[in-house]
Amino acid sequence: QVQLVESGGGEVQAGGSLRLSCAASGRTFSSNAMGWFRQAAGKDREFVAGISSRGGSTEYADSVKGRFTISRENAKNTVYLQMNSLKPEDTAVYYCTAGSSWYSVRSEYNFWGQGTQVTVSS
Repeated sequence: QVQLVESGGGEVQAGGSLRLSCAASGRTFSSNAMGWFRQAAGKDREFVAGISSRGGSTEYADSVKGRFTISRENAKNTVYLQMNSLKPEDTAVYYCTAGSSWYSVRSEYNFWGQGTQVTVSS
């Protein structure tokens, strides 16, 4: 079992930056791939980024490539999402997730955090 707690959300103007953090409990963090998904109001939850268990491989949605960076510190049981050049369309609740794959297939992720709100104003 893995418990995930996100932090770092908030409101920022377009062009600004935020860094989300996700603290995980449990001894199995370093054996799990990790990911970030987001869900805007009235829309489906969508993949944002994923990272392999040791951090050697990453995957990004086309909409965030070049602007967002996912990373992890296994010694701290923490995964991060650095978000730069934010746009109003990035506004959503961002969810941290753990699973067997770092790709975009939602069913590969087994554990989810409660989410943190990110609002980007124009």
